[in-house]
Amino acid sequence: MTVVTMLQPLRQPVAAPAAPSPADLASRLAERLGELPLRRRTVRARQALFHCGQPTGTLFLVHAGFFKTTVVSADGREKITGFRLRGDLLGMESIGLPSHACDAVALDTGEVWELPLEQLQRHLPECLPEIASLLAGEIRRDWRWMLDTSSLNAEQRVAAFLLDLGERLQALGFSRHDLRLRMTRADLGSFLSLQLETVTRALSRLAASGLIEVDGREIRLQDPAALMRRVALAA
Repeated sequence: MTVVTMLQPLRQPVAAPAAPSPADLASRLAERLGELPLRRRTVRARQALFHCGQPTGTLFLVHAGFFKTTVVSADGREKITGFRLRGDLLGMESIGLPSHACDAVALDTGEVWELPLEQLQRHLPECLPEIASLLAGEIRRDWRWMLDTSSLNAEQRVAAFLLDLGERLQALGFSRHDLRLRMTRADLGSFLSLQLETVTRALSRLAASGLIEVDGREIRLQDPAALMRRVALAA
């Protein structure tokens, strides 16, 4: 057997292990947190979980409900930076800071678990890699949305948002086709850097194309594959 023959197996590409989903990471984190006395908080619709400038030191694991995170510009305009649902962590933007850097507001009745960072570091340091993985996942999602809002037209941005929300719900065991928008059209526009009227027109055009059905806040994705192709088209 020649040396070349012996080395051939080493040249075969090795598939990288699939990264665990945010839902899987959050599930493992929740199991380990069962060892700590957790404070569970119920948050009502439109109630703030925390405000920008409030002292921090605690993370919040979303156990139920839907939240939005917002920042306010110097001229008083509110900008929605993200939507969080079950399995997501709130408060990670303030790690290393003395106070929160954004507001977090419930869009419907939800429940969060408080995770004091000091207790995690002292009693469950093995949870920190899961927290770091969740933070990295959110950073990657933020990067993707920055690219989308700079390269996609209005209709593509709305389609991309609906597809992303469907995938996130499917990871939690729900249908990826039947969506209920917890946010208003104005909220969606703020997140996607679009005017309210533009969001409404984009939804109407997607519905007229037969790609979605719209009934108030109820959205059904009729043809996800066609939606993906629409997003892939050059803006």
